Amino acid sequence: MQRFELSAEAEDAGARLDKWLTEQPEVDLTRSAVAKLIEQGSVSVNGKNVSKSCKLCRGDAVTIEIPDPVGLDVLPQDIPIEVVYEDDWILVVNKPQGMVVHPAAGNYDGTLVNALLFRCKGCLSGINGVIRPGIVHRIDKNTSGLLVVAKTDKAHIGLAEQIKEHSFTREYEAICVGKFREAAGTIDAPIGRDPRDRKKMSVTANNSKHAVTHYNVLEELGGYSYVRFKLETGRTHQIRVHSAYIGHPILGDDVYGKPYKGCIGQCLHAKKLGFIHPITNEYLEFTSELPEYFKKLLESFRRI
Repeated sequence: MQRFELSAEAEDAGARLDKWLTEQPEVDLTRSAVAKLIEQGSVSVNGKNVSKSCKLCRGDAVTIEIPDPVGLDVLPQDIPIEVVYEDDWILVVNKPQGMVVHPAAGNYDGTLVNALLFRCKGCLSGINGVIRPGIVHRIDKNTSGLLVVAKTDKAHIGLAEQIKEHSFTREYEAICVGKFREAAGTIDAPIGRDPRDRKKMSVTANNSKHAVTHYNVLEELGGYSYVRFKLETGRTHQIRVHSAYIGHPILGDDVYGKPYKGCIGQCLHAKKLGFIHPITNEYLEFTSELPEYFKKLLESFRRI
């Protein structure tokens, strides 16, 4: 079960509870699903169960408990995955572009979790439930690169605490549209659910979280730029949203930019990952090569 404790801000005063909850990035549920949870007593305002039409006041403490999905049998599948590090507590995987991390609507098999269940024989942390065993953090389906998986609950807790404290080293490389005015910079802009399309994130002051991304232009490629991004925070779609916000969407991003022939999706790769081992306290850092499609795009732009 996931439990979220939220607080209504001044601008939320008068908002209807069910609508407000669907706009919170942490919740990620439809309005009908939120309404059902309210009816079941899984939502409280200041410790009391209320109706879905309850109007919020500034400072209201809203708690929502989202039960783990039931009735879905996640099966081990013999799917090849590239493991760059493994011990008794964790493993680091280099995920290919196009692979979903964990089962969800429309992707109930063929995911990284299915592959991990086969490889690890069920020896994965259980903190995130049966749908997301071992999954401490995610990268998008069409983003390739490194992520760490926890085999034990103790390892999971230690890694999750580092993510919460923003102490992970996470560097990405991407091809962006356009030429950057500055060769390096920082994007400090809050990210929350897009008020016009709840399936997207956006830079917004409403119901958002602090988000900071640093960037360095590695190479100019005519009308494109080869860029390294370093995350200071880790919000949903952060690099994709921030790069689009400054006018340089990731090449091929069909959500925050435009599709591009030769890209399955956004040309974005999680290249470097560093963290303190949650059991041994040793600092570990890993890098991965750019995928072939990414390298081919770079070469084609260099010839222009």
